[in-house]
Amino acid sequence: MTDTLDRAHTTSELTPDPVDWSKVQRWGAYAGLTLAFIAATGMTLTFHQRMIIAPWLTMGAVSMAWVPVVYGYIAASRPTPDGEDHYQPAERELIAGGVTGLLSGLFVSLFIVIIDQFDLTEVFSKTGQPLVDLLTFGKPLGVACLLWVMGLGLLGLFGGALHIFSKTIRRVLSWAALGVLGVAMLELVITNLLDGLSLDWLVDWIYAINGGVTSIAAIVIGVAFGTIGYFRGDTTLHERRLERMALDPSVLRQKNRWAIAMVIIAVIVVPMFAGNLTNELLSNVGLFVLMGLGLNIVVGYAGMLDLGYVAFFAVGAYTTAILTSANSPYWSPELTLNFLKPEGWIILGVVIIVAAIAGIFVGTPVIRMRGDYLAIVTLGFGEMVRILFLSDWLAPYFGGAQGIRPVPSAEIGPVVIEGTNSQSIFYLVAFFCAIAIYVAWRLEKSRTGRAWTALREDEDVAEAMGINTTASKLTAFVAGAILASFAGMIFAVKVGSVFPNSFKLLVSIVVLVVVIVGGMGSIPGVIIGAVVLIGVLGGPTQPGLLQEFGEYKLLIYGVILVVMMLKRPEGLWPSLRRQHELRHDEMSQDAWLTGESELTGDVPEDEAGGTVLTDDVAVVEDDEL
Repeated sequence: MTDTLDRAHTTSELTPDPVDWSKVQRWGAYAGLTLAFIAATGMTLTFHQRMIIAPWLTMGAVSMAWVPVVYGYIAASRPTPDGEDHYQPAERELIAGGVTGLLSGLFVSLFIVIIDQFDLTEVFSKTGQPLVDLLTFGKPLGVACLLWVMGLGLLGLFGGALHIFSKTIRRVLSWAALGVLGVAMLELVITNLLDGLSLDWLVDWIYAINGGVTSIAAIVIGVAFGTIGYFRGDTTLHERRLERMALDPSVLRQKNRWAIAMVIIAVIVVPMFAGNLTNELLSNVGLFVLMGLGLNIVVGYAGMLDLGYVAFFAVGAYTTAILTSANSPYWSPELTLNFLKPEGWIILGVVIIVAAIAGIFVGTPVIRMRGDYLAIVTLGFGEMVRILFLSDWLAPYFGGAQGIRPVPSAEIGPVVIEGTNSQSIFYLVAFFCAIAIYVAWRLEKSRTGRAWTALREDEDVAEAMGINTTASKLTAFVAGAILASFAGMIFAVKVGSVFPNSFKLLVSIVVLVVVIVGGMGSIPGVIIGAVVLIGVLGGPTQPGLLQEFGEYKLLIYGVILVVMMLKRPEGLWPSLRRQHELRHDEMSQDAWLTGESELTGDVPEDEAGGTVLTDDVAVVEDDEL
């Protein structure tokens, strides 16, 4: 009797469920609307000029093709309690994915008919005749619509069929596709590096004359990355971080030392072989890393939302320009920013003092404010600073709309660091980033850092336990202001001039996005966020690696923020404390299932009886509170 029930239970588990047509219709509509939006905003038309695999696959085609595959996969999936498949994938997945693709094709066909019959250029400026010609492939409208329905239906079918494949095959395919796409999109950087290594023949083999990887290179790259994906294993990033937490502290410190050493070597060596383009991108990334580390102290450590952070950036730039430029309108001491001479240290000291005063000036009025009120007030301070620098009232002191120019180059002894020399600028930025990383790390582990953590968690409780919240807030503002002023100082030297329009609110927003996407409270997260956002997409006025995305960077920023808040609110590389706060139930369940005690069990102690902490988890001892 028991065997009969077990067989019946197993049979019921392996029997395919009926297709969830409501889910299919919903995701088919989502896919169609997404495709219509991508085309209406002009992405398809703009990206059509960028070749991925020469001569038959463009970025415009990729921007449309991924939607039915991904949405078809989602529509064909079914939730299971513990994330494991307890069913036998069969024709249900194929039907769900295929119908999702067909529905998206119908939406795209309807969109083509609408933009062909009606003029929508007043609302969507890119929906003119060039887009119609591109979407119809130069064929009659009816034939083009049929091709779209059939093509997207097949892509949706492929998305549903991915459920039939094993996890290993899915991982290999995704790694292969992302590898080819990444090599094609990073063409400028890879070409730049290979030219610096005198490997021109390899560039000619990988990339076609008109852009994009060659067909043979695409196959080789796909196989290589697919092989990496095959040996990568099914371990997720979350599981790897749990394994890292379980390591012995001495082993973990040794791994961290090796990782830091490799990063330092890469920072020193790579710019020597990279060209001006790559070094310019690295310099821009470094500036936003420097600002992000300062804002991370205010937002990530102390939990105070500051939307006027660009004001400190402007203070550092204007202070440097006034002290060094011969054309400073009111006072021009014409000091030389030489870091091996007293004049350079005087400039650095004045920049720090002025930034600290600015931090106190901004922080003092907002001591008792929290949340949205704090954000609004700091936003107002940031705009006030920019408008004051722009005003005619202070023009005799700061130059008004004309700014201050020229700002002379920095020096290190006999070596001149010119703004046009992107390699030397990058080394200067990297040096100050190293200082900022060390300062931020030491502050995080210090008593002040633990006070900031308590302040972020619950200000009332922190105050009741004896923490001086006023001093802690001001300290956070001052520390963040000083790091931002360093970025402003380097920015003035790099650009060679200072103008008020360089310090708009958008700069504060972008730096905040870098911190949020990378992971609030995480130093590696800030670096990763700056590389992904600034290096790839570009800053407010700085071009990124993917220059075709420059027109849509703010739109993509918004999409990334929405996706991150929904799927990974802790960031790309979160601090373990932040991850534990947001995913407490999940991490506690994993610890219980694995029988490990790294999250809830015993915490090792050092020789003095204090708490030994791995990674960036901090515990506040009672005697220090």
